[in-house]
Amino acid sequence: MNRPPVTQAMIDAYDEYTHLTLDRRAFMEKLTKLAGSGAAAAAITPLLAANSAQAAIVAEDDPRVKGGDITYPGPKGEMKGYLVRPAEANGKLGTVIVVHENRGLNPHIRDVARRIALEGFIVLAPDFLSPLGGTPHDEDKAREMFTQLSSEQTIADGLATVAYLKKLDGGNGKVGVVGFCWGGGVVNDLAVNAPDLDAAVAYYGRQPKSEDVAKIKAPLLLHYAGKDERIDAGIDAYKAALEAGGKSFTIYVYEGVQHAFNNDTSAARYDKAAADLAWGRTIAFLKQDLAG
Repeated sequence: MNRPPVTQAMIDAYDEYTHLTLDRRAFMEKLTKLAGSGAAAAAITPLLAANSAQAAIVAEDDPRVKGGDITYPGPKGEMKGYLVRPAEANGKLGTVIVVHENRGLNPHIRDVARRIALEGFIVLAPDFLSPLGGTPHDEDKAREMFTQLSSEQTIADGLATVAYLKKLDGGNGKVGVVGFCWGGGVVNDLAVNAPDLDAAVAYYGRQPKSEDVAKIKAPLLLHYAGKDERIDAGIDAYKAALEAGGKSFTIYVYEGVQHAFNNDTSAARYDKAAADLAWGRTIAFLKQDLAG
């Protein structure tokens, strides 16, 4: 069976649904009109969405890594998370926080954490839905839960995660953070609010307020998708504020690719060439700032 055509209008409608409206019925009605029929819309939806059944790049039982679910102190109770490290390591390692998209701590993000661990880091992927009981299996329910989170709560949870890793056994005291989509915005918030953060990588994340940029201490690596008008609208102001503040930062815009281009479980938006290039830059950046 041939893959049905996915247009930019369909991708834009999905982005509006997942990030702005959260109204699935309205989204399916719009997609049906764009696709020409309900059957075509039903065939296209899985291509737009992330497929949690997609095989992991690094299997959960890969002998090169060891990890599992943990809890650790948060500002208002326990935080849940997935902690993973190389199975064999010489000396203390840099630590990395991986911040999930607005789907919560799902199999894909756990896989990303294992990928980074293979590069020689101790990695913690927190569940920022912990205050609400944790990430549910239902992706739509997870997205709805994000509307109940306050930015103040999320930042406080992020700061608690940084503090936990700063003192983690086996860690070298240096903490970096990598986040995607919703998590990219959290990365920028943590860069503003965590003066002891050592490195920050945001993939297509919303930018902080310009007046807050002066507080940033950590070096930044910022990845953006060329076809991401909603997020890209804030790049120029962010860049200007970073330059005015004399901050250490690098911005890459990957032309011709979609928001969430790094997520290999989303067939319509994943772009292997851009994802591989951004990943290589991310790992090199983390190794530079978190080593020793």
